[in-house]
Parts: sequence; structure tokens; C-alpha cells
Amino acid sequence: MTQAKSGNPAVVGLGGFGMTTLILQCHNLGWCGVGPVLWIGLAFGGTAQLIAGMLEFRTGNNFGFCAFSGYGAFWIALCFYVIFGMNTQLIQTYPFLQVTAKDLGFFLLMWTFFTGILFVASLKHHTGLIMIFLTLFLGFLGLTIKELSGNQAIGTFAYWILILCAFSAWYNMAHILFADVNIRLPVGGPWIK
Repeated sequence: MTQAKSGNPAVVGLGGFGMTTLILQCHNLGWCGVGPVLWIGLAFGGTAQLIAGMLEFRTGNNFGFCAFSGYGAFWIALCFYVIFGMNTQLIQTYPFLQVTAKDLGFFLLMWTFFTGILFVASLKHHTGLIMIFLTLFLGFLGLTIKELSGNQAIGTFAYWILILCAFSAWYNMAHILFADVNIRLPVGGPWIK
């Protein structure tokens, strides 16, 4: 009896991560409002990516489980942080919910550390995956510095690095999807054997 082929949850995780990262940078660069970021962040970048992470758990892929579940939670947390932290009526009653640059900086710093750990682990995978985590680490680091120091130039650099990160995620998604129809996209080898 032939066992049915299972889908790869990474395609949803990478798709959601790439789309939400890209729309956030479009907002950061002033090309669109915050609404699309919140809706895509809650639905695709947050919920769908979190589900992809849970499905990676079933495959025994600790890297995918940690990354997709972690960044799914990141998008949900960030969206709620913005929704509640920018609601002036709510802030009057609960001032501790207000979004400040310093608090956002420390929020991003925690994700910079988390991403640094995943970047190191990615070095044993292929170059396509490494590029996602290298650009994500540099992007988080730049955003952290921007929020804690007020240096807008570093923030703008981080936005562009994160656009590259988003397209790297979509490239890796396409690599997996296209392989099912015998189209091979190169992803390179690991940087550490």
C-alpha cells in the first residue's frame, strides 16, 4: 500500500512570512497605511505561519517548528502591540499599553537575539535559507538601533534589507513549490559543512 504524499508546511510558512515582511516595509517606506500590515500580519504572517510551525512539529523538523511558530507569534504580537498601543482611548485607561520607541526597540531586540540563534543554525542548511536569516538578522538589528537611537538612516537601510529578506523567503517558497513540477531553482549549499 502506497502512503499518500504529505504537503510541505514550509510553503505556507515562507509565503506568509515573505508577504507580511514585504507589506510592513511598504508601510515603513510610506507606500501604504498600516491597515494591510495588520490584516495580513494577523491572518497570513501570524495565524497561517503559526499553523505551519505546528505542522513542522509533526514532521520532526525542529528548525521549521521553531522558526515558523516563533515568527507566527511575532506577527500576532506585533499586530496586537500596534492595535492596542496606538488606541488613544484604551491608552487613557491603560497607559502601559502605549507604544514607545524605547519599548518597541526592546521588543525588537528580543527578536534580534532569537533570529541570531536561528541564523547560526541556518548555516548548516542551504544558502537560500541562510540568506533569509542573514537579512532578517540584519533587518532586526537595524530596526532595533533605529528605535533605540532614533537614527532614521539605519531604519531605512533595515527596510530595504527586509525587502530582500521577503523576496528571499518567497524564492525559497518557490524552490519547494516548483520542485513538485520538476522545475529546479538553485539554492546553493551550506556555509558550514
